[in-house]
Amino acid sequence: MVNRYFGMSVWLCAGFCLAFGSLPRAGAQASAAFPSDPSRLEKQRIVTDSLPSKPTIPPTFSIPVEPLGFSVPGSIYLGQRNALASLDFLDENRLLFTFRVPGLIRREPGARGEERQIRAVALSLPTGIVVAEALWTVHDRTRYLWMLKDGHFLLRDRDGLQMGDAALQMKPFLHFPGPVIFLELDPQQQYLVTDSREPVAPAPNPANDAKLATGENPSPASAVSSATGSDAGAQKAGEQQDTVLRVLRLDSGKVVLVTRVAAAAHLPLNSDGYLESLRGNGLRWMLNMNYFNGGTRMVGHVDSTCAPVYEFISQRELLVTACESWGGHRLVAMDTDGRHLWDVLASGSGVWPLLIKSQDGSRVARETLAVSHTVSAYAPLDPDEIKGQLVRVFDAANGKEALAAPATPPLDAGGNVAISPSGRRVAVLNAGAIQIFDLPVPAQMPDSTSVQAGH
Repeated sequence: MVNRYFGMSVWLCAGFCLAFGSLPRAGAQASAAFPSDPSRLEKQRIVTDSLPSKPTIPPTFSIPVEPLGFSVPGSIYLGQRNALASLDFLDENRLLFTFRVPGLIRREPGARGEERQIRAVALSLPTGIVVAEALWTVHDRTRYLWMLKDGHFLLRDRDGLQMGDAALQMKPFLHFPGPVIFLELDPQQQYLVTDSREPVAPAPNPANDAKLATGENPSPASAVSSATGSDAGAQKAGEQQDTVLRVLRLDSGKVVLVTRVAAAAHLPLNSDGYLESLRGNGLRWMLNMNYFNGGTRMVGHVDSTCAPVYEFISQRELLVTACESWGGHRLVAMDTDGRHLWDVLASGSGVWPLLIKSQDGSRVARETLAVSHTVSAYAPLDPDEIKGQLVRVFDAANGKEALAAPATPPLDAGGNVAISPSGRRVAVLNAGAIQIFDLPVPAQMPDSTSVQAGH
């Protein structure tokens, strides 16, 4: 996402090296580049960001959303990037739909006025029968829900995370010293990455590391003590808050890495380590893998006129979004050995891209706002120029498009598209209903011996 996902920079790596100890650069490791040979042209696809009037395949069935209590948000929200809904598969035959409900809220004294109520309904498919429902109160306007495996999910509010199940029963999970402003998971959901805004930390107290938040999971409330003494001493006397980035084990809450950062940052990772992009010569950006058990390896490189955005689709595959000089974008899929899988050229008339992945990594959806012109510093975006929202679903193995569909109303923070755990079903909020599309079995990842390696 343009305003939320940023390539990691050298200063962030330096913070992690302090937490890890010294991580040697493995210059002797092989460096793979995306090849510029005829075989790549066979894997390249070109798509437009023109908005289709209807999906490329008809939905298998639809569930009207007005009877569930959903109302179309006013146009005043467009462009504010508020999270107004969240659509997620609990499993192949159950759907979790949550959305903001308007109405008066009794606010606490001194509240900032950002409280809102979220209605949650668990739906049985294909009937659309409500099998569980709940009403939550959250205290900001950003993303609040992340789906886990086995029908569980995380609900974020202020400085706490709760874990919910398919019956919408909630229990405390983790508590932080300050509000959590961003979180993400690796594809296998072994690690949880959090950014939280916290008061300046006191002197380290290792004894606090054993505190429990819920009786089951270690609390990260004192995890700042996991930083090295030099990092803890880098605070300035006048600072009131730090932005703290942590990597935690999801099963135990144990802190693996912790560092202070200038702002909330996207950290693409799998169960082995995390990626960073390093600026090379000209338009070249190097992708470097930093392993949790120590050491680094150059995965590959990509040419881009902007800092590329990259994300793991699965344990083995990552997707890089690069900027072209003519204003468009290139989606480059590669595996962790630097082998090129496919790439897609997209025009520059789609803005604020968001990625949605199936749990097994077999399919990925990219949604963009369709606008009337390419957005730049000289041609800013006016909400009246947003024509709609476009959803494209690709097979992660080969980049083949499985579905293109409009999403209405457009929700610029996402939450209106979901892919089932197997990648066989896609749900899109469109035209007053949740439209469910049944797709063919996704293509399988090619064997490493059959994939063209870079040079």
